[in-house]
Amino acid sequence: QVQLVESGGGLVQAGGSLRLSCAASGRTFSNYAMGWFRQAPGKEREFVAAISTSGGSTYAADSVKGRFTISRDNAKNTVYLQMNSLKPEDTAVYYCAARGGVLYSTSTKYDYWGQGTQVTVSS
Repeated sequence: QVQLVESGGGLVQAGGSLRLSCAASGRTFSNYAMGWFRQAPGKEREFVAAISTSGGSTYAADSVKGRFTISRDNAKNTVYLQMNSLKPEDTAVYYCAARGGVLYSTSTKYDYWGQGTQVTVSS
């Protein structure tokens, strides 16, 4: 079992930045690929970014490429999502997720989920 706790969400103006963190516990963190997903009101959960177990490979959705960066610190059992140039359409609850093995962009491939953190971008 892996427990995930997100933090770092909040209210920010358009063009601003936030860094989300997701702290993991329970199993060997470096064995898990990690992903960030988001869900806006009335919309389906969508993929944001993912990172491999070592951090050597990352993948991001086209909508956030060039603005968001995923990274991880295996010594701290933490994955991060640096979000720059935020837009109102980035407003959503952001979730981190973990899966054993390779990274995926499909939410159903992930086994463990955090409770989410709200990000609100005002125009």
